[in-house]
Amino acid sequence: MGSWDGEVKKSHPNRLVHKTKMWLKKRSFKERVGMAVLGCSSLVLLLWLTIENHDHLFVTAEAVHFLGIGVLTYKLTQEKSCAGLSLRSQDLTVLFLSIRLFCSFVMEYDIHTVLDLCTLVATLWMEYMMRVPLKSTYSDELDTMKTHYVVIPCVVLAVIAHPGTGHLIVYRILWAACVYLEAVSVLPQLRMMQKAQVVEKFTAHYVFALGIARFLSCAHWLLQIIDDNSFLAVALGSGLWPIMVLLSEIVQTFILSDFCYYYIKSMMEGGNVVRLPAGVV
Repeated sequence: MGSWDGEVKKSHPNRLVHKTKMWLKKRSFKERVGMAVLGCSSLVLLLWLTIENHDHLFVTAEAVHFLGIGVLTYKLTQEKSCAGLSLRSQDLTVLFLSIRLFCSFVMEYDIHTVLDLCTLVATLWMEYMMRVPLKSTYSDELDTMKTHYVVIPCVVLAVIAHPGTGHLIVYRILWAACVYLEAVSVLPQLRMMQKAQVVEKFTAHYVFALGIARFLSCAHWLLQIIDDNSFLAVALGSGLWPIMVLLSEIVQTFILSDFCYYYIKSMMEGGNVVRLPAGVV
């Protein structure tokens, strides 16, 4: 009897996962999008009610990103492989972090600058590992998205919409460019995973960490709007730039939301890899 009861208890979570999966499959695309929006809105509201200093969300987002890099560090050092990682996404990450650090030293300096510096150093180390010791394991044939297709539109957009501060125009354009680049820097990685359709666990953990970081960063800016005394809430009606900042945060959260859904689904099913259907970017 004890053995039978144990098997029933073990199978119960699996049955629950299966039923939840089947229920979601029966929902229409609009219903699933609506549930996702409602879920994210509820999380943002919960964060607003429980966290007094909303700037902590931005710091937490940076810390989660750094944690994701720590997972990749383990993969590169212990498994001696960079298979599944996009070097082009790392190039874009280095680019926007370098620009942001330069602008931070010129325009402002705070705890975010320190976190960005740590993240940049770690990303540069990963690039070195991918380009030199582990070059033979790099999946170059899957990492095909050209970075200039991402960089050029971001620069053009930065010229059109940038901060209206008293700093030199070149600094303001650079700052805007790094905001837009950050929003789309993960696209080569997602494109690479779409081609492979199977994502091993360490790469999946890293991309999921990016998704959490992007969501926290987006929540930070959304809560700034809710806060009547925030700079962004006051500035929204003064030009295009504040709207573009918020839109960039929403875009980068949306870009990763699809992958995060399949990641959670895979973890609930006890899988060691994340399988992506064709068309998921």
